[in-house]
Amino acid sequence: MRFTKTLLFLSILIISLSSSNVIAQGYKIKTIVIDAGHGGFRSGAAGSFSLEKNVALQVALRLGKKFEEELPNIKIIQTRKTDVDVDWYRRAEIANEAKADLFISIHCNSMPDKRVLTGYKTVKGKKVAQYKYVKNSTTSGTETFVGAYRRINEMDAGLRENEEILQDKDYKKKGTYDPTDPEELIMLSLYRSLYRTKSLSLAKMIQKNYTDVNKRVNRGVKEQGLLILQRAAMPSVLTEIGFISNPSEEEYINSAAGQDEIVTAIVDAVKQYKKEIEN
Repeated sequence: MRFTKTLLFLSILIISLSSSNVIAQGYKIKTIVIDAGHGGFRSGAAGSFSLEKNVALQVALRLGKKFEEELPNIKIIQTRKTDVDVDWYRRAEIANEAKADLFISIHCNSMPDKRVLTGYKTVKGKKVAQYKYVKNSTTSGTETFVGAYRRINEMDAGLRENEEILQDKDYKKKGTYDPTDPEELIMLSLYRSLYRTKSLSLAKMIQKNYTDVNKRVNRGVKEQGLLILQRAAMPSVLTEIGFISNPSEEEYINSAAGQDEIVTAIVDAVKQYKKEIEN
């Protein structure tokens, strides 16, 4: 009997992974958590006149306001609203505790200084290369990350608590989690896979808007083992809105017009994503 049920779960997993629109019937996006990267003593990347923590907070607050105006039925939660440090694990915890349906983290990109060969000098009879470091100020563009998921206990715990997404009736009746139960392991794997698919879908929509509408350089959608995304038990993205190390992009991401374009690109992507998964 257990073998038959396990095969059934495996079949569900295979079918689910083959469809980008698998979601519980009647599912609605009810809560979005917005995360302004860094904060407090963790200032993040620095430009010539601004800090990542401040730009991220400005954009996050604008984003929350626009969501509230255009999607008033959705609850918006900010991981921070002021210049305070929030531990990286706490950010995902806030989303998990809220049973959020989406997690969007705002960051600015930066390139390290370049090492440039300036010549050689002789030291104790040996030729030694001499270098100087110069600002790498030409790299530009946007990129959006999704978590490269692997088995992480914190995410599994969040999955078990997220009743807005976990719709399996038998799963709810148990009320407890048995890590030795292959069926539950399969279900956890299923939901992690679905979150990856949904995260990739949203990330691609955001990048498309940055590129096609805002005419930004597209550095693509990337999967990376970012701990904050791995521990969020819902579709999650971390979007790098521009290079603070690039003077023209630093001006753009600090300007009201630039921030409005960035926010609109994200909100429109969420609207499209919402329409697709709720149909």
